[in-house]
Amino acid sequence: MSESTPEQLRFPPVAGLSVRGDFDGGTLSSDFGPLILRGVDQRIGLTERLSAAFDDRRHPSYITHPLRDLIGQRVYQIACGYEDGNDADQLRKDALFKLGLERKPLDEALDLASAPTVSRLENAATARDLYRMAHAFVEQFIASYAVPPKVIVLDMDHSEDATHGQQEFAFYNHHYGTYCYLPLFLFEGLSGKFITAVLRPGKRPTGAENAMIIKRVLKALRAAWPETRIVLRGDSHFANPELMALTLDDPQTDFIFGLSGNRALTPLAEPFVERTRRLHELRCENARRAGSTVPHSTRTYHEVEYCAGSWPQPFRTILKAEVMELGTNPRFVVTSLDLPSPECFYRDLYCARGQDENFIKMVKNDLASDRTSDHRFLANQMRLFLACAAYVLHQSLRSDLLADTALANAQPSTVIIKLFKIAVRVVQYKDRVRLHLPSSYPLKALLKQVTEQLLLPAPAAVPSG
Repeated sequence: MSESTPEQLRFPPVAGLSVRGDFDGGTLSSDFGPLILRGVDQRIGLTERLSAAFDDRRHPSYITHPLRDLIGQRVYQIACGYEDGNDADQLRKDALFKLGLERKPLDEALDLASAPTVSRLENAATARDLYRMAHAFVEQFIASYAVPPKVIVLDMDHSEDATHGQQEFAFYNHHYGTYCYLPLFLFEGLSGKFITAVLRPGKRPTGAENAMIIKRVLKALRAAWPETRIVLRGDSHFANPELMALTLDDPQTDFIFGLSGNRALTPLAEPFVERTRRLHELRCENARRAGSTVPHSTRTYHEVEYCAGSWPQPFRTILKAEVMELGTNPRFVVTSLDLPSPECFYRDLYCARGQDENFIKMVKNDLASDRTSDHRFLANQMRLFLACAAYVLHQSLRSDLLADTALANAQPSTVIIKLFKIAVRVVQYKDRVRLHLPSSYPLKALLKQVTEQLLLPAPAAVPSG
């Protein structure tokens, strides 16, 4: 009997029309996602914030699509799995995407922007526009907290975006073996919230460049949260004296960086590695005598006294001495933190940095942030920001509306397939729009829960200034 009980969903009104949905079935659009994304966007004000940062230099007399609609259209399309700007030629007439942009769904005069218009938006971005948008992402991150957090972990990492042809600032990177860009991504490591991203040439960044970017982010964070403990975390690319000096200037800021072995550091670790090697041999011998499985590896954790000549002062250096069947694998981490123990520090604090790579995979593989194939470098930075905005909507959806559900920790691609891709028949009346959804939709209860939450007032956010 429960399957036959009529269910109705209510959405915020659009253009003076009430919007209702039920599960009667039918098809016209295959994307229910734009309505959900619109509700999330209204709660957090993302596209409004980004469009305010962009200087619209078009003549008002010739504007058909407001800037906020252009940015919202492209972000919603990416968030629904349409990574190519050319997809706009088909989706501009889609009833659900038009509803997502608060337009009457069946009025042809209110169709969305075409692919050439989207391309002009990407290529209209100037360096000033992109700088303000980068800052807008940081403000969005700050506003996502109702109260200042006690601790945040600023995870930093680069990711390779292969380039093709004569693209501006495409450099050959020997590590990746290709011409590429090497964008820098900043995420909050405890929550997965996006902070900002910077598209870079493919060459390895210098310490001064890293410090220049992080300094601006820290300035904005510290202005909003003077008492918050901020921890910078990254691999050996960020173990630069410039970043270390940056943390010394702020007593509420610390760092955790990977450290590459060198001619001075590796010999300091050798006694500990040798001791671990003997321990591994003993464990293997005992296992063979007992007829049990031989251990694959043995790890021990230590602290070594080390200070590079370029460092502003000595810092605590952690050693993981690992011995495996194929040889030794010593790893180093340098930090300004005094606690906890070397093993707990390496295992629980430093290794948690790997979660940052999962965040990058989401924005890169699921939301196509590496679709940086435009000839112009600034246009590619704009594309990167649009994909990152789609990630912000997905992350907010998962953490705020899908918490304690089966999709709370789902990747964007999973949310798109299970929650967004619903066949919907749209009927427009004089005073309302009715959406007919399939009655056999397996996540009907979850969808009803999400839409009910979208009608509630958004939680208060901490001021950005």
